[in-house]
Amino acid sequence: MSMKKTDLVRQLESKLEGQRQRAATPGRFGTDAAAPLDRKEQRRIDSAAGLVPFACKLPATLTAQLSERAASHAGGINGLVAELLTRGLA
Repeated sequence: MSMKKTDLVRQLESKLEGQRQRAATPGRFGTDAAAPLDRKEQRRIDSAAGLVPFACKLPATLTAQLSERAASHAGGINGLVAELLTRGLA
């Protein structure tokens, strides 16, 4: 029994889609990016380092200032906030 042309095209599309889904994810911008850690692993690493998550609500103007300063800070936003809190509480 012969297949219609549309059936052949549909079968080829299905085959190509399966190959595309099985293909490895390409690296970002031509270079392989380091694989991000899963959340459990990141929490375990943070816990071993003595870090505790701490959330609070801040005014938008203050967060903008923090973001600007964190761009040039070696520790990023986490290091900057820790440094500022340590100075403020001393």
